[in-house]
Amino acid sequence: MVKLALVLGDQLSTHVAALRHANKEKDVVVMAEVTAEATYVRHHPKKIAFIFAAMRKFAMRLKDDGWTVAYTQLDDRDNAGSIPGELLRQAEIHGADEVIVTQPGEWRLIQALDDCPLTIHTHEDDRFIASHKDFESWAKGRKALRMEYFYRDMRKKTGLMMEDGKPAGGDWNYDHDNRKAPPRDVDFGGPMQFTPDDVVEEVLVLVEDRFGDNFGDLRPFWFATDHGQARQHLAYWVKHGAPQFGDYQDAMMDDEPFMFHALVGAYINAGLLDPLEVCRAVEDAWRAGDVPINAAEGFIRQVIGWREYVRGIYFHEGPDYTSRNVLKHDRDLPPLYWGAKTWMNCLSQAVGQTKREAYAHHIQRLMVTGNFALMAGIDPHQVHEWYLEVYADAYEWVEAPNVIGMSQFADGGIIASKPYISSGNYIDKMSTYCKGCSYTVRDKTGKDACPFNLLYWHFMDRHRDRFSQNPRMGQMYATWDRMDEGKRKTVLAEAGAFLEKMEKGETV
Repeated sequence: MVKLALVLGDQLSTHVAALRHANKEKDVVVMAEVTAEATYVRHHPKKIAFIFAAMRKFAMRLKDDGWTVAYTQLDDRDNAGSIPGELLRQAEIHGADEVIVTQPGEWRLIQALDDCPLTIHTHEDDRFIASHKDFESWAKGRKALRMEYFYRDMRKKTGLMMEDGKPAGGDWNYDHDNRKAPPRDVDFGGPMQFTPDDVVEEVLVLVEDRFGDNFGDLRPFWFATDHGQARQHLAYWVKHGAPQFGDYQDAMMDDEPFMFHALVGAYINAGLLDPLEVCRAVEDAWRAGDVPINAAEGFIRQVIGWREYVRGIYFHEGPDYTSRNVLKHDRDLPPLYWGAKTWMNCLSQAVGQTKREAYAHHIQRLMVTGNFALMAGIDPHQVHEWYLEVYADAYEWVEAPNVIGMSQFADGGIIASKPYISSGNYIDKMSTYCKGCSYTVRDKTGKDACPFNLLYWHFMDRHRDRFSQNPRMGQMYATWDRMDEGKRKTVLAEAGAFLEKMEKGETV
């Protein structure tokens, strides 16, 4: 009897489990653009367009390869509006009652499929290096689930940058070489950009009509939308961007949204690039002497270390992870995250490029938008949903641990050993933002004082009971205690006044 093989918009790989377990001669591949997936948060228009265009092209590839594909476009009259609804509709059309599924990457959709009355055969998404069983085995009995030790296991398992069982160059981690301040100029023109073809243009028109009011600029649209383009993009970056990626991966510059970053996350997460394929391309360039070891190792760590680790954490911690809020932060996300005017240049730059590109690199996310939200006491679930909405590479399995755990410390320290907070000094050191800011980064108090300086101590003071015994934070509490009492009161009063102004919706 015919079975349905479900392929989701982030499973666009010919070797995905659902296709491997299906019979090309008689089974039907189901792919669908549905309202439920496009609207469970208000996704950036570029993200929606990227996924729909890549889905349409992948469906054509499958048809050319001999598969029978039942593809539903968003504006099809009979569109059921959800993945389970489309499965039920296609099951009736094709006389099927069984569905082959690759496990989705979000608990929300896993539950929706569990509730579907059809017989669902779910296979683990084995495009990842570490299976669920692998991660649980690694995590069992550990007091702390720190990424660094997991990463070393992934290096050994894959053999990437290993020599005779030892890490290439003698060290596992070269992060100490990856923290240079911004260069004078960026001599890399950014990612390879692709002119929309007819398929993409048709999708752009659809997205403009249906999602034109969502936060974010749809055009210009330049993303790769098929496997060939994604591989061209990768090869271009390895040759032109990777050599300086390591040195400046943490640096931020005004009007330089891409620096030397690879921008492969969206392509890997959607299935257009295989993570090991990407890592081996970088490793090959390093072995050829074209990419320095700190750049190659730093990039590979992000893919086989961090990416695999956060996926493991997401499934290890369970469906309630996104609701965690151990610091009890409850302020609403301020309008500046949606493009409202702010006098803080760092936030204006990070949010502005997010609106234009559906992209910001990891330090902009962690130490600018995330850092501010954490110190200002923003509700972490609202922060989580914002990141899920605005970035093209965001799916809950990868986004939630990065935000709930790493960025907002809302999980109580499962991922991070301390909160990732900093005063304006870090941003001044690692960016050009402070030079063009209305605030003065060196002012600790007063009308021109950098809000990051004020909020840093406000956060430390209000969470003293939780963090004063943290060995990585003790020195800062000692610094706070040595301050003149009058200065401490001024800092807290001015921080409170800033937060009150922000809560009222005034420009800050």
